[in-house]
Amino acid sequence: MLTGVVVWGHAIAALLFGALAFWSARHGPADGALPRRWLSVALALTALWALAVAGVANDHPATHLLAGLRTLGWLVLLFAIQQRTDQAGPEALGRTMAYGAIAVVDVAQVLLESLATTADNPAVAAVIGNVATVLGMLAALGALLLLHGLFRATTSAATRLVLVTMGAFWLIDVNSAIASYLFGGAPEELIAARGAAVAGMALLVGLALSRPGDGGVQFSRTATFHTLSLLGLVVYFAITIMATSLIEALGGEHARVAQTAFVFGSTVAVLTAASSGWLRAWIKVKLVKHLFQHRYDYRAEWTRFTETLGEPKGGAPLDERLVKAVGDLIDAPAGLLLVADGDTLALQASWCWDAQTLPDDDGGSARLASYLRTTGRILELDSIRSSPDDPDRAAVPDGLLAHPEAWVVVPLPHLGRLTGAILLARPILARSLDWEDFDLLRIAGRQVASYLAEERAQSALSEARRFEEFNRRFAFILHDVKNIVSQLSLVARNAPRHADNPEFRADMVATLNESATRMNDLLARLSEREVPRMEAPRAVALATIAAQSAARFRARGAVVVEGARDLHAAADPARLQQVLDHLVLNALDAGGHDPVRVLLGQAADRVWLDVIDTGQGMTQQFVRDDLFRAFVSSKPTGFGIGAFEARQLAHAMGGTIEVESHPGRGTRFRVTLAAATPTLEQAA
Repeated sequence: MLTGVVVWGHAIAALLFGALAFWSARHGPADGALPRRWLSVALALTALWALAVAGVANDHPATHLLAGLRTLGWLVLLFAIQQRTDQAGPEALGRTMAYGAIAVVDVAQVLLESLATTADNPAVAAVIGNVATVLGMLAALGALLLLHGLFRATTSAATRLVLVTMGAFWLIDVNSAIASYLFGGAPEELIAARGAAVAGMALLVGLALSRPGDGGVQFSRTATFHTLSLLGLVVYFAITIMATSLIEALGGEHARVAQTAFVFGSTVAVLTAASSGWLRAWIKVKLVKHLFQHRYDYRAEWTRFTETLGEPKGGAPLDERLVKAVGDLIDAPAGLLLVADGDTLALQASWCWDAQTLPDDDGGSARLASYLRTTGRILELDSIRSSPDDPDRAAVPDGLLAHPEAWVVVPLPHLGRLTGAILLARPILARSLDWEDFDLLRIAGRQVASYLAEERAQSALSEARRFEEFNRRFAFILHDVKNIVSQLSLVARNAPRHADNPEFRADMVATLNESATRMNDLLARLSEREVPRMEAPRAVALATIAAQSAARFRARGAVVVEGARDLHAAADPARLQQVLDHLVLNALDAGGHDPVRVLLGQAADRVWLDVIDTGQGMTQQFVRDDLFRAFVSSKPTGFGIGAFEARQLAHAMGGTIEVESHPGRGTRFRVTLAAATPTLEQAA
């Protein structure tokens, strides 16, 4: 089975590299920094070598010859790329000599391998073969060193892809040489894996040929880390296989015990290392530093940042989410939110940090707040601790510098003001911040400050709305209190003349009881914390509501109820009674020689109540512009609330209020509501 994998893997690689060589020779790479001629030669030699492995054998002399020529072709391509980036000088001359030395070693390896195949003495052939293997390993290691120096100086994405392919080839050569030296030949498993890897590298070269020099290649960091983790596992298993094979060859009768001990010990060591948070953080930092142009994947970081702020997981309050969002950017495990409190900074929230461990403020928070407000600088406390002469040291409280976990202070500026600061704890792998960290933290600080300012604005708005609701409710209640006071004043004025009349006394007691009840209701409405909810609309008898209003104000004047007595409206009875009371009282206050009429009627699926008076009336301009405005009244002692509240209540019940008025002739208010069918109990 492995033989088939070896053949097919190298055959596919030969086909791919041959196609790439033809494409490069015919069209050339899209990136002008890649030498077209030498790239085509290197690709063609690689295709021939892979074809020889698949068609002849890995140990055939022709295959060894093509392997040496392949290495030489890639080395010449690396030198051509180096020449395009180098400037004349002693360093350039030294590198040229290094290339020449590696080329000589590679040629010597090819010659020795050819000599080994022609030697008559097997022992001499084995010695020559081992020397050739070591020379091949040295040539590959030297080429890797030269590639490393060139890779850091190369900015072209396509050229970097080709350099990665070269490095992969030479890494494979080093591993194959080590295995051949130890075991007398490369294991077939390693050769099979090499075929698949070489075919994969052809895809990298194809990507390089299709990209221009300024067309950057964005590698997914997650995919890169997972791929490298998988490669690490492959390397671990390869080393384990090679080590167990070596133990089997050298261990004698105790080989099985030694193999078991090695596998168990190496597995425990790998699992222990993988569980180390410090080691994982160190590997991540090194990979990001050497594989990516920037430390952060800004799209991923910003997505995570906004999700932490806007979509809380676990129901954490906003203050904690603000700290966590900033801390996650630089892997800080904990943090504190300090908010501006006058001229100082006060602790408001903590995330995974016991705030009690911080020393008491000795007045230093005022200096820190003033400094952050003036400069807006991000303070890295480790550098301040290590530099007694640092100009930032005077602004940082001594207790904060003495705390071992305090690491970074991030100011939160918003519209020229300091809204607070975030103190972050030191991560598992402490490091110095660079310009990317400062820029990212500065942007995140502004965003967090805007969230904090918005939250404060929402809180202030909510409080203002509560005051507004209280004031509105108080204005309505004050209007009702004025009506009650008017009734009680009327009773008090008539009491000296009619105190001996039993009917007057009964009416006075009823008026006092009703006034007391209404006053208690008003106090209850005023003490409600939330906006009062209206009852669900139900069938309300209009005649009953009109009769109660007429009875309530009979001491003020005559009120006559006319119209059909069996009409029902879909309304809240208490609110409808309040609307009609407002309109009837306004009609009585308007004067007029005739009684106030309450007329009930129906039109299709709507019912209406008309309140008609023959008083002084109102102009059309007043009705249109001022009648339903709060705090505008035509009466000297009026509050301007009655008509406004009546229309608000009518609209809340799905109704309307229409007005028809003529100066000197009177006014008609019409309240229109949806008709309703009474229940059986109401009909009875």
